[in-house]
Amino acid sequence: MIWCRFEAEGKPAYGLVEGEAVREVEGSPFDAYTATDRTRSLASVRLLVPCEPPTIYACGVNYEAHARWASEYFGRDMTRSKPEVNYRGVNALLAHDQAIVIPRDSTGDIHYEAELAAIIGRQAKHLTKEDALSCVLGYTILNDVSERAWQRQDKTIWRSKNSDTFNPLGPWIVTDLDVANAETEVRINGSVASHFATGKMIYDLTTYLVETSRYLTLLPGDVMSLGTDGATVPGLPEGDVIEIEITGLGTLRNHVTREKLN
Repeated sequence: MIWCRFEAEGKPAYGLVEGEAVREVEGSPFDAYTATDRTRSLASVRLLVPCEPPTIYACGVNYEAHARWASEYFGRDMTRSKPEVNYRGVNALLAHDQAIVIPRDSTGDIHYEAELAAIIGRQAKHLTKEDALSCVLGYTILNDVSERAWQRQDKTIWRSKNSDTFNPLGPWIVTDLDVANAETEVRINGSVASHFATGKMIYDLTTYLVETSRYLTLLPGDVMSLGTDGATVPGLPEGDVIEIEITGLGTLRNHVTREKLN
């Protein structure tokens, strides 16, 4: 099943993607819902961020090659001896096909981070390895846009990873995914910039769900992103188009622009 969130008559609505069509749904995937007889062509709808998360959990430095690259890039050991979780601001969310806006005073050292993200479907606390995945509604794609100069100089990641539009999410939520056999590919202006095996994480989703729910109550709609692999490419100047494709999830596409002076 593929869930999307789109604009219908000026209002947000959930829908089911059926081939090249979207069937509008009354309700949401997080509670009772009814599929209606109202359908639209997928090409004609404006997709929105696929859910409205209470919290975005970021499980970074979660692939070996990226941990090595980050340690060298930042000049300190970035490896994780245990699963650790950070946060992203919901203000940073951005839908498929919308513009990543680089703040006017940015140095321009902008990197993408292509990440698999899980969407929590029900409230959960104290999950076990056996039942952890039962709280997952499905999966989508997150681009953890990062301003690396700010990330190096600031004491927190408040602006380097949380500026408006720095967390593109989408294009939709797929409820069934073979993570172990999925591949992630990043394309910049149509050229492949990165490709890696999605499932070769240091800590898998189950591990993060168990660790996180030990202390925090997971809520319907929460997002848990699971990191990227390899070196990330700096630049992303104005006009670039970045596409992130994960097997079974489709492609998240966004273009880059720069904040204009008023």
